[in-house]
Amino acid sequence: MDKVNLQQKFSLFSEHWSPKIVGELNGQHVKLAKLKGEFVWHKHDEEDELFFVVKGSFKMKYRDRTVEVNENEFLIVPRGVEHKPVAKEEVWVMLFEPTSTLNTGSAQSPLTKKYLDEI
Repeated sequence: MDKVNLQQKFSLFSEHWSPKIVGELNGQHVKLAKLKGEFVWHKHDEEDELFFVVKGSFKMKYRDRTVEVNENEFLIVPRGVEHKPVAKEEVWVMLFEPTSTLNTGSAQSPLTKKYLDEI
């Protein structure tokens, strides 16, 4: 039951698109990730995802629109909705999603992370 310092945890890694597990509750992982550039189009058939921006901003592309998410804002992507995060500059996000969630969902790519580090 220790507290988590986000700044300290983000300082432990530099790679982009590689979520790190920092907590677990009620079958959900709390993950931290650094995003930069474009991710892959994907969807999660069984899981919703919450993206909370700790630092910076990014755009969440959907097939029919784009939503900008800024620092201290969050966005929930409902299950089954195809999406693609894009970040011009490095952005720090906290993710809340079921433990079964694969970062690339239905898509397989070089960015797929089947096993995540806990920090």
